[in-house]
Amino acid sequence: MNRYRVIGALGSPYSMKLRAIMRYRRLPFDWVHRSPAIGNELANRLKVQLVPILHIPGEDDYLIDSTPIAYELERRHAERSILPDDPGLAFLAHLIEDMADEWITKAMFLYRWEKPVDQEYSARWIIADARPDLDGQAFEDAVQAILDRQVGRMALVGCTAENAPAIKSSYWRVLEALTPYVRIHRYLFGSRPSLADFGVFGQLKTLATDTSPMLEMREKVPMVEHWLRQVDDLSGVEGEWIKDVADLPEATLALLRLVGEFYLPFLHANAKAAADGAERFETTLAGMPYAQAPFGYQVKCLGWLREELAGLDEAARQRIRPVLEDTGCWALLVD
Repeated sequence: MNRYRVIGALGSPYSMKLRAIMRYRRLPFDWVHRSPAIGNELANRLKVQLVPILHIPGEDDYLIDSTPIAYELERRHAERSILPDDPGLAFLAHLIEDMADEWITKAMFLYRWEKPVDQEYSARWIIADARPDLDGQAFEDAVQAILDRQVGRMALVGCTAENAPAIKSSYWRVLEALTPYVRIHRYLFGSRPSLADFGVFGQLKTLATDTSPMLEMREKVPMVEHWLRQVDDLSGVEGEWIKDVADLPEATLALLRLVGEFYLPFLHANAKAAADGAERFETTLAGMPYAQAPFGYQVKCLGWLREELAGLDEAARQRIRPVLEDTGCWALLVD
């Protein structure tokens, strides 16, 4: 069959992101829940089985990592692209998406595993999805195992009580930026959704499902929750890109300011600590303390962003430079 397979999990923000991209782009695919049987199928094909996994139809290729997958789909399919035609705007979309994947995800992880009520709910629905074969004590044991594992990883990914003020402040600023703007035909780069929209959606979709953040979102920013339900399937949406950097919505500029205040300073501190061989770094983000062990993948993220900006033609780079300077991003990307 000439259909993609998206192997994912409903509790995975990156799976939700990719599934929404596939739906919007009208690419034929089957959604396959990650399960032990799928794990056996992939055992000899992938060293690391991180969802989502995309199986290319008619090929033996199984791809991981939602961002490279999105770019591979761009290479294979021209119709209904999620990258603005202007390469400078496409870079800005990628920059926001990268913040969503690597920074807003900290809010998702913190809320999910911070309180007992969220720990209990999240562990149970993740195991119910991943291990439908289990019941009784086996199910309870699996729930406890994932709860112990994920709570035990909180310090590793920076989701600590010390860091909570910075993480939650940036998360609520995301919601406040989106609330007055998002509607079914309003997106960050026009009247059609971009890579940035889908990156933000993936993280917020899971937050809108987990107990505490879902209740907070419904009470304080209900329009964002409505928008998330819509973005889950935009296969019927048509639209246009904005024509110029000057047309960027305030919501998009607000997210870029968050990149400049939180995400890029975090990436800088992380990269310096990794280069110095430090076991831990401490920094200040928007006046709030933040500390964790350096993370190798996020060192690569900073390098990729700098390479992408440097690789733009001079005209495109100069078109977006004022916006990057005004939002505090430029110096951190060219340093």
